[in-house]
Amino acid sequence: MLVEFRVKNFRSLRDEQVFSMVASKDQTLNDTHTLSTGLKAAPSLLRSAVVYGANAGGKSNFVKSLQFMRGVVLESAAVIQPGQSYAIQPFRLDDCSASQPTEFELTFILDGVRYQYGFAMTSQRIVSEHLLVYKAFKPQRWFERRFDETAGKDMYEYGPGLKGAKSLWEGATRPNALFLSMAVQLNSEALRPVFDWFANRLVIFNEQAQLSPHTSIQMLKQAQGRQQICDFLTAADISIDDIEVLTRKVPGQAVHFDLLAGRTEVRSEEVEEHQLRFSHATEQGRAVFDLVDESSGTRNLLFLAGPVLDILQKGLTLVIDELDTSLHTLLVRELVRLFHRPEVNTGGAQLIFTTHDTSLLDASDLFRRDQIWFVEKDREQASTLVALSEFSPRKNEALERGYLMGRYGGVPFLNHTLGLQH
Repeated sequence: MLVEFRVKNFRSLRDEQVFSMVASKDQTLNDTHTLSTGLKAAPSLLRSAVVYGANAGGKSNFVKSLQFMRGVVLESAAVIQPGQSYAIQPFRLDDCSASQPTEFELTFILDGVRYQYGFAMTSQRIVSEHLLVYKAFKPQRWFERRFDETAGKDMYEYGPGLKGAKSLWEGATRPNALFLSMAVQLNSEALRPVFDWFANRLVIFNEQAQLSPHTSIQMLKQAQGRQQICDFLTAADISIDDIEVLTRKVPGQAVHFDLLAGRTEVRSEEVEEHQLRFSHATEQGRAVFDLVDESSGTRNLLFLAGPVLDILQKGLTLVIDELDTSLHTLLVRELVRLFHRPEVNTGGAQLIFTTHDTSLLDASDLFRRDQIWFVEKDREQASTLVALSEFSPRKNEALERGYLMGRYGGVPFLNHTLGLQH
């Protein structure tokens, strides 16, 4: 589970921003909205969190920063070539920030162990990197890497907790590659859990990582998977009794790469085409609809169903940007509640999403105060991430009204002339 994320000097996130999933001491909805870790430093973590902000306020940059960090971990050793630069975007509206590194740090818990991993980078190289492991209350610094400008090379320090061929990994690590990623590529078993968490336990959907219906369709082809998806839709108050998948072969095209010739070739071949048919049951009877007959909200929820069921079962962390653009507000509420139901969320999964839907703020028992965050830009166009709990709202305060009035920030500064000159 994700504990904390820090980012500095990434796009509009100029100053260090800290996002935490550590639950406060508030006992409200503890049994459903939090999960006990058994660790003193972070005894309870939140099962979900929501981030609000005006258009262009920085909430999408928050998701992109997580995605960028994940991408560097996964690709710096295997995909990025020697001498290749990164398309990193520091804060550009002041000269000092534009020339400074971008910094990331993420803390998570896996199998009862807390890991704290981070790095700083420019477009040309990694300038620092570190990993702390909390197998006991006191942290163990497994490694620290810093670029020495005077010597013109990276300097490494290791703790006794990191076992393996450290000299080999260090020698193979390029300036533009992470030590973590290179060590795992060279079979470091000690560091693999950290790499695997980013690769397999952090799931991000936004405009750069689109949701695919593939997972849901594959589940629908199997009786157990079909029943799970139908139960999921029923739990979200969608009255679908059954879903049938009709598969046929149709003429199509596929792109193949000829390794020997060094060129791509487009070939005509048969591809699978899937038709979905939905059975609705009411007291008055049954009816069958095609996919195009269903609402866009139902279609989007169906395509979410497969990945979400997998996430709930495996206990993964799901991050979604602009969830309300895909789902009706009532469906968003039900999706959030699925993560709050211990009998459904059996793996300890987390949901983090951005939205404009202010009606969620006052929805009954949907969020605790420490689950709500706001992002807003200041006069210098730098984004700030703030938790609602920092404003100490009253127990029964009308949060939606307070937010729209600007009490917590995160709403646009409106020019009431709308740019018109009289």
